[in-house]
Amino acid sequence: MSDSLMQRLADLATASDSPDGLTRLFLSPAHGKAMAMIERWMRMAGLTTHRDAIGNLVGRTDTPGPVLMLGSHIDTVRDAGWYDGTFGVLAAIAALEQLRAEGETLPYGVEVIAFGDEEGVRFPQTLSGARAIAGTFDPAALAGVDEHGISMAEALSAFGGDPANIAQVARQRGNVLGYVELHIEQGPVLEAHDLPVGIVTAINGASRFSVTVTGEAGHAGTVPMKMRHDALAAASAMVLAIESIGRATPDLVATVGALRVHPGAPNSIAGRVTFSIDIRAPADALRAKAVAAVVTALREITDARGVTVEILQTHDAPATECALPLQAQLARAVAACGIAPLHLPSGAGHDAMAVAALCPVAMLFVRCKGGISHAPEEFLAAADAQTAVSVLVEFLRNFQTI
Repeated sequence: MSDSLMQRLADLATASDSPDGLTRLFLSPAHGKAMAMIERWMRMAGLTTHRDAIGNLVGRTDTPGPVLMLGSHIDTVRDAGWYDGTFGVLAAIAALEQLRAEGETLPYGVEVIAFGDEEGVRFPQTLSGARAIAGTFDPAALAGVDEHGISMAEALSAFGGDPANIAQVARQRGNVLGYVELHIEQGPVLEAHDLPVGIVTAINGASRFSVTVTGEAGHAGTVPMKMRHDALAAASAMVLAIESIGRATPDLVATVGALRVHPGAPNSIAGRVTFSIDIRAPADALRAKAVAAVVTALREITDARGVTVEILQTHDAPATECALPLQAQLARAVAACGIAPLHLPSGAGHDAMAVAALCPVAMLFVRCKGGISHAPEEFLAAADAQTAVSVLVEFLRNFQTI
């Protein structure tokens, strides 16, 4: 099973909008090529398939009644790895194939969903496919345009979707038992614990800010050190303060990922600096406390250094808790496969965040080499891929509704 799964992952990586590396954007020709490949594999697993109005591909077993949803996304970032998102879709198909080959019929329906847009690379909105399934898609997103000025509505129509009927994609709560997503960890924790899989406790909430520090520009050679109002020196102190706050609290991460200096000359004192802040935590109260601590620290540094600061929030997403009963069922499946269950939060966003508005969700993380993701160096060992499929098969065999 692992050989065919890994070969499919390699084959799917050929569906790219770029001749150099893997880039597969929502509603692009590569997206269409990938859908055709996955649809064929779904049908080989005995699933009935259809493509919905928002560009998702859905495969369903023939058991009537409410369904357990499995899946992930098949779009990528630019110059991506082979496993982010796509592993969750192909692993779900592989698990159902294994059950079918062994003559087992599940007493409940299963849907495997290949979401078309999670990354949000082409258009301004992220998680479009999952939002549509959950009934939270905002029609205003259809007016968003890509770098070529093509709107999502135009691209969707050209792709064969139906912008006018996206609302019909939404599932009804009574028809869904839950959602389980397999995904590479995109981090180093499982590798550090020498474990192939882990159970996700929550998907971190995130707060992002744009910060502008304004001081006084001047000549690097003529302004005495004691008379300076150096925006870059102040911003540097702020960056270290943000890092310190992030280090001080378990499960909290705080990052400055972008910084711009004006005028940015080697012989000039910086008069203005802008930088980003990204703060994430699995609990919203923890994240809010960290945000307050960061704001206080920045204002104290401002007062001490004679500069001013403007802090603008640009993004706020609440944490998504994975359902405890589903976590417990995944943990039992992991243990049944001879692996010590490890629970860990997810620092990255996933389709499950949006699906959680509809039903209970859970995630199983799979070890990836070095924790590297969103890069060509992303790597998943075949043995770990097979272990994850085995855990999913065990979970499906013993799944209990909650």
